[in-house]
Amino acid sequence: MAEIKDIALEAIEVAKNTGKIKKGINEATKALERGTAQLVVYAKDVQPAEIIMHLPVLAKEKEVPCIEVSSKEELGTAAGIPVSTTAVVVINAGDGKRLIQQLSQGVKPKAEKKEEEKAGEKPKEKKEEKTEEKKEEVKEEKKEEKADKKEEQEEKPKEEKPEEKEKTEEKKD
Repeated sequence: MAEIKDIALEAIEVAKNTGKIKKGINEATKALERGTAQLVVYAKDVQPAEIIMHLPVLAKEKEVPCIEVSSKEELGTAAGIPVSTTAVVVINAGDGKRLIQQLSQGVKPKAEKKEEEKAGEKPKEKKEEKTEEKKEEVKEEKKEEKADKKEEQEEKPKEEKPEEKEKTEEKKD
C-alpha cells in the first residue's frame, strides 16, 4: 500500500510542474462534481473526519482514482505549498498520465475488495446478475398486474362512464 501512496504523491508533483492541480477539499469536491478530476488524493489525519468522508464515494461514482495518504503535511509538500492541505486533485496530469493510469489500474475501493474476497466473484458480474434479477422481477410483477386487471374487468359489469350518466339524468328531467 505504501507504494500506491508514493506513486500518488509523485503524480501530484509531476502534475504540479507539467499539468494542473487544485488544492483543498472544496476544490477537490468541485472538480469531481464537474468531471474534470483525473486523480484525487486526501489526507487521513483530517479532523473532523466528516470533512473528507464524501470524497471516496464521489470518486468511485465518477470512476476517478482516490488515494488516502497519512498526513496533511505530506500532501501539502507534494503539492508544493508551505502549509498542509486536506486534499489535492489533479485536473491535467501533464507528464504524469502514465502514473495516473498505473494508479487507476491498481486501486480498488476497500468495499469492492472485501466483496470480491468474500464471494470470489468480480463486482461487475454481481451487478449484472442483480440487474438481471431485478428485470425478471419487474416482468413478473407486470404479468401479475395484467392478470389482476383482467380478473377485475371480468368480475365487474361494465358501468356507464360518468359523462354518460349525466346525459341520461338530464334526459330524465
